[in-house]
Amino acid sequence: MDELELEFELDARLDNDCVTLGDFPLCRLLLMNDAQYPWFILVPRRADVSEIYHLSLADQAQFLQESSFLAENLHDVFDADKINIAALGNVVKQLHIHHVVRYEGDAAWPAPIWGASPVKPYGAADIRDIHEKLRLMMPQKVNFVARNLID
Repeated sequence: MDELELEFELDARLDNDCVTLGDFPLCRLLLMNDAQYPWFILVPRRADVSEIYHLSLADQAQFLQESSFLAENLHDVFDADKINIAALGNVVKQLHIHHVVRYEGDAAWPAPIWGASPVKPYGAADIRDIHEKLRLMMPQKVNFVARNLID
């Protein structure tokens, strides 16, 4: 573990709005607690990083690999019509990338999801189900954890 990972701390807003599912080699995998969309977030476990270019070249490559791997698996697990991937950072400056499973006819389709409707939190059983689906689909790539799962 390098010094930047030791100093990593998840932004309080992400910690509050999401459930931690596990860790890829570089990124923390979060589930946004909004049941309207299967919505996942990758956060590189590096301190003081707000832009992709702040990462080392090796971390940039790893970040892209993890994002692509996640997107492909989410498409398959959730039978998506589209995977929206975005890195905005206007509210939470810590570098994070959204992976949102979209369906024609979802609550915001075809518009962006941000602000489309109030958040609808998951039930505990739904979160455990998503956690298990992903754990079974990606066991060798993600160190899945049970912390912050809603009981």
